[in-house]
Amino acid sequence: MNARPASTLLPVLSVVAGIAAFSVMDAAMKAASLAVGVGTALLLRNLLGTAMTLPLWLAAGRPLPSRQVAAVHFQRSAITAVMAALFFHGLVRIPMAEGMAISFFAPIIALYFAALLLGETIRPRAIVAAVLGLVGMVVIGADRFGAGEYGPEAIEGTIAILCSAVFYALNLVLQRKQAMLAGPVEIALFQNLNVALIFLVAAPFYWTVPDATSLAWAAVGAVLATAALLFLSWGYARAEAQVLVPVEYTGFLWAALMGWLVFGESLGAGVVAGAALIVLGCWIGTRGTQNETLA
Repeated sequence: MNARPASTLLPVLSVVAGIAAFSVMDAAMKAASLAVGVGTALLLRNLLGTAMTLPLWLAAGRPLPSRQVAAVHFQRSAITAVMAALFFHGLVRIPMAEGMAISFFAPIIALYFAALLLGETIRPRAIVAAVLGLVGMVVIGADRFGAGEYGPEAIEGTIAILCSAVFYALNLVLQRKQAMLAGPVEIALFQNLNVALIFLVAAPFYWTVPDATSLAWAAVGAVLATAALLFLSWGYARAEAQVLVPVEYTGFLWAALMGWLVFGESLGAGVVAGAALIVLGCWIGTRGTQNETLA
């Protein structure tokens, strides 16, 4: 009985680390995308990610997926490719904090995808946590969007990230299904490889030769994306999607920090208030989840 709280905490911490890595990666990929375009930046990231995870896969004994598991790998990779293309297409047109705030529609959708696709029961605590996170996002969005005028580029970026959020919600749910079928190293390798192949097919239409700076940003993005995949795969294999979904909201805190450090975005009072609501939602969603954590 005493071991259960510790086993609950570790998956949550693993997902927190994964979200942090992904959020910092967003800043690196935004910088690379501004330099060479979204398609080239994502292709470089996933090619480098494949090269980085291949030695880990070899050291793990070269685990090969069955045909069924390989289909799940490719399914999630295809969703990830569309999600990432839409997200970074939007992110180069609006500030990081705004982009992350808009993308927080995804965890709300994911709660219902989890019930539909995984048969999970939506518990009141998870709904309260999601609603608090959504309210926090609205407060932040009001602060950000009220600060200035937005033209066609920003509208296009907003629509792209909203569409990306739907694919992200599917990605969150499939992430748990995939984590139950394969280990973190296998998932990281085949997702990097599959996404790289998807972008490689379309490369003649968008390829731009990268300079040293954009290549360095893409390499940082590859390292962080790979680390995030490992952390998230481990965490999602050990707890229900609805337990971990509210943790996604911590990504805004990292996005706001990186937006300030890398792109000079400032934080207003609304951002601080919204962040407090998000943290509260995460606390409510993850506390007392012993019975929801898988053995």
